[in-house]
Amino acid sequence: MHPQDYSSTLESSPHTKKDQQYNWDDGNHRDQLQGLRPSSSDKSSQAQNYKNQSRFATIKSASLVTKQIHEHEQESELREQMSGYKRMRRQHQKQLIALENKLKAEMDEHRLKLQKEVETQANNAYIELEKLAKRHAVHSEKEMKTAMADEKKFQQQIVAQQKKELTTFLDNQKKQYKLCKEKIKEENMQHSQAEEEAMLLAQQRVFYDRNCRAFKRKVMIKRHDLEQEQIREELNKKKTQKEMEHAMLIRHDESMQELEQRQLKTLQKLRMDLIRLQHQTELENQIEYNNRRERELHRKHVLELRQQPKNLKALELQIKKQFQDTCKVQTKQYKALRHHQMEVTPKAEHKTVLKALKDEQTRKLAILAEQYEQSINEMMASQALRLDEAQEAECQALRQQLQQEMELLNAYQSKIKMQTEAQHERELQKLEQKVSLRRAHLEQKIEEELVSIQKERTDRIKHLLERQDRETDAFDMESMRLGFGNLCTLDLPKDDYR
Repeated sequence: MHPQDYSSTLESSPHTKKDQQYNWDDGNHRDQLQGLRPSSSDKSSQAQNYKNQSRFATIKSASLVTKQIHEHEQESELREQMSGYKRMRRQHQKQLIALENKLKAEMDEHRLKLQKEVETQANNAYIELEKLAKRHAVHSEKEMKTAMADEKKFQQQIVAQQKKELTTFLDNQKKQYKLCKEKIKEENMQHSQAEEEAMLLAQQRVFYDRNCRAFKRKVMIKRHDLEQEQIREELNKKKTQKEMEHAMLIRHDESMQELEQRQLKTLQKLRMDLIRLQHQTELENQIEYNNRRERELHRKHVLELRQQPKNLKALELQIKKQFQDTCKVQTKQYKALRHHQMEVTPKAEHKTVLKALKDEQTRKLAILAEQYEQSINEMMASQALRLDEAQEAECQALRQQLQQEMELLNAYQSKIKMQTEAQHERELQKLEQKVSLRRAHLEQKIEEELVSIQKERTDRIKHLLERQDRETDAFDMESMRLGFGNLCTLDLPKDDYR
């Protein structure tokens, strides 16, 4: 019995009772059995009995009431079985919906958690870059102040050195003046010393300006190196952060893939368990249905066997009544024959004729009684055999029907199982395709971002170097214009505070 046929009424296979008309005639005495049919008086009496019974048609017999109660119990069992099956299907549907909602909530929670982790990573990266930029700004400002202080100290060093040189020069001039005072006129001597002092001051001024210019160039080069170091540190930091972000995205993708596979496995397992439970319930219902059909048929056969003696007794009484009616007819015929023989036979032979007629009547009645007794025995044997054959045929037909229904149920369940397995395979392939496509998009995104960050690195370093080259060239051109020449070959003092 298929699941979709549970709502249909479980009816027993019809067993049509046909009125069995027993053949009383025998091949040797067919003419004597012509009178064994119910007479018109019997028909009228049966009609009168039926008319009397119809007056009490509303009164149900005990067997009919028992049968109706039994049918009502069967219908109640069927309704209860169908209600239980429907409740089970609804419960299974609720379980699947509840699991799907639970898995969806779990997926949303997991996705939100990953999204928060990405946002936290981005915020941390932004904060780290802000801290790095502030640290670079503080370091640059500190380096600039240090460079200004070094430049001032460098200038003071040159001035002090030049003052020392000037003092030494003046002391030497005084010594020379004392030595040459007698030989050279005083005016000429003073003029010569003034020229030498002016020349020394001019040389010191040129030296001072040139070395200060060279120091500024060194400070600029040092600032350029610091800018390059800072931009490389910033770019390396961005690259590291991007690599950490990519590693996190890959980890998130693997975590999402693992969760999706686990959820699909859980859902498919529950679906298969529910289908197995449903099929087991359908099989149990079918077995119970088969047992009920067999019990009903067995009960029907037992009732038929119980009713058989009554039916046979009724047929036997009918045959005996026909026999009695036939005997009465033959008795009348013999009386008429005896009367006729008495009229045509001499009186002296009456006794012999009467004895012969009496013996003939007795013999024929005995033969007729034997025939009726044989007919009753044959009727009983035939009725019992026909009942056994009919019941066996009903049992065989019921077994075949139940076997076909069981085979149909097994085929239907196998079909459902195969369809479910095919659905699970399609779901798994769809998930694998989804995961593969998502991973390909992620890898493409990572590749594009790596290319973008490498391009940004190249462009920023290129622009920085170009700007620094322009700045250096402009400084050198200005130095050439001021007459300082090439400052790259100028050696500064060791304690130049670089």
